[in-house]
Amino acid sequence: GTPGSDMTSIKGYVSPFLPMTPAAFHVLLALPDGPKHGYLILKDVEERTAGDVRLSTGTLYGLIKRFLDDELIIETRPDDDRRRPYKLTAFGRDVAEAEAERLEKLVHAARGAKLLARARTS
Repeated sequence: GTPGSDMTSIKGYVSPFLPMTPAAFHVLLALPDGPKHGYLILKDVEERTAGDVRLSTGTLYGLIKRFLDDELIIETRPDDDRRRPYKLTAFGRDVAEAEAERLEKLVHAARGAKLLARARTS
């Protein structure tokens, strides 16, 4: 179909999950490039945020349990008995993309209100 024609149906089915907490969003951001177990998710979040977001294991595993229940992630077969890798589902990816788009619109609005510089160079 035409671009965006199915967005309304996607919006409808992801909207109960939005907005996400930064912690929840960062956990999903750790998974698009492949399965990771809990410790790797913690490290990924810490590295991506330059240490600004440090998840406790309690917070992480609470989110993982919720994401498993809501089918945003699934458990994949572990390499060994101790570590369980988690993988983003197609639905989880849709939720993460919708949250990213929501945040992008907020940033766009902030730029429009002159609260942010137009272009940011790193």
